[in-house]
Amino acid sequence: MPFSPSVASFLCQACGTEFPPAASPPPACPVCEDERQFVPPGGQRWTSFAALSAGHRTVVAYDGALLGFGMTPHFAIGQRALLLRTPAGNVLWDMIPLIDRATVDLVEGLGGLAAIAISHPHYYSTMARWAEAFGVKVHLHASDEAWVMRPGGHVKAWDGERLELLPGVTLLRCGGHFAGGAVLHAAESLVPGGAILAGDILQVTPGCDGVGFMRSYPNFIPLGASAVRRIAAALDGFTFEAIYGAFWGRVVERGGPAVLERSVARHVGWLERTADI
Repeated sequence: MPFSPSVASFLCQACGTEFPPAASPPPACPVCEDERQFVPPGGQRWTSFAALSAGHRTVVAYDGALLGFGMTPHFAIGQRALLLRTPAGNVLWDMIPLIDRATVDLVEGLGGLAAIAISHPHYYSTMARWAEAFGVKVHLHASDEAWVMRPGGHVKAWDGERLELLPGVTLLRCGGHFAGGAVLHAAESLVPGGAILAGDILQVTPGCDGVGFMRSYPNFIPLGASAVRRIAAALDGFTFEAIYGAFWGRVVERGGPAVLERSVARHVGWLERTADI
């Protein structure tokens, strides 16, 4: 499929969202103006995709059992994407802003992509470019479609609570961080013990022994008890050992259901606590 790194467009430096091609940057970034993200103290700043490509490189490494893609130096939110390889085709989970010929060649050498799926709007990023490069659709929940800043035929919105992308690969709407916040479940046949690829919907803690639940991570706005319980309920009945967070090294390698249960109880317990501490 065609790959067009020369298309002129602007990206928000705070969140990495790409906007439609234009002669000048947008007046504002709606993603950053929302309370779940932030506008830096010095105001909104922009970069072009060409400048991003010139100053950054893709980092490829295994994180747990999955191949991850990140960027160096750090840019915007700093998440990494994950490649889930299956006999029926490969799925790219979440998105990084940079896509280059080396990354495309590597992924094509591993069988290409059958689909792209994204957890929530903070990682929509340069999804139009990724979709064009691999000739696939980007699956995101219809509840969050209004946050697509560069709409087009590459977007395939899904509705409801579950969507089987491929055999053993299921998208689950958990809500919470965003109304359409989704995780991806990989069956035991694909990842030993099964896995939840969680993005920010379940934020794996630095010790990799818990998960957190927030409406806004940078602004420290917690989720309410009912929203957290709903996230746990959405995963009920799915077998998994590992939980993959949004950042390098944030992987719960085993005991995922127990970690989730403890984390929900801790979060709800503090929300409902009446003691003055």
